[in-house]
Amino acid sequence: MRVDQPMLADLVDERLPRGQVRAIQSGYKDPDRFDTYLALLQERAPFDERIVLPFGEHLAIVAKPGGAYVTKCLHCAHEFGDYRENWKLESLVHVRDSEEKLLEIYPKMMHGDADWEEIREFFCPGCLTQLEVDAVAPGYPVLHDFVPDLEGFYEEWLGRAVPSA
Repeated sequence: MRVDQPMLADLVDERLPRGQVRAIQSGYKDPDRFDTYLALLQERAPFDERIVLPFGEHLAIVAKPGGAYVTKCLHCAHEFGDYRENWKLESLVHVRDSEEKLLEIYPKMMHGDADWEEIREFFCPGCLTQLEVDAVAPGYPVLHDFVPDLEGFYEEWLGRAVPSA
């Protein structure tokens, strides 16, 4: 199924019926879909730096002058630093580590034991968009989900050089 920019915008904005979403997800991926998605994100971004790679629902890796790549919020342009570093360490964090805090989001008797688990909610310091949630044991280090291989993705998968500023 060919997915053009208006259809991709409807998909991103959750305006498509479930059956159509499923058909898009499970169907053949047209070769220019990644570029179409980047163009959509770039058009909506509140900054001019070139988006190199979407990084979750609300973040992107962008090219900076001088060859640097940083993680940036797609809503307010807040920069979290070098894309290889853990962006969560630069975010605002709300930790639900007590029964009282867990009951704010779970019904009684449906939450985990605060002695065994805490919920960490990560927010953008610029616009307060919730970026991610981790459920971990108390005291566990902040998870660094992954470091994308920009060169491998662009050169080996797309057959072209990583874009620069």
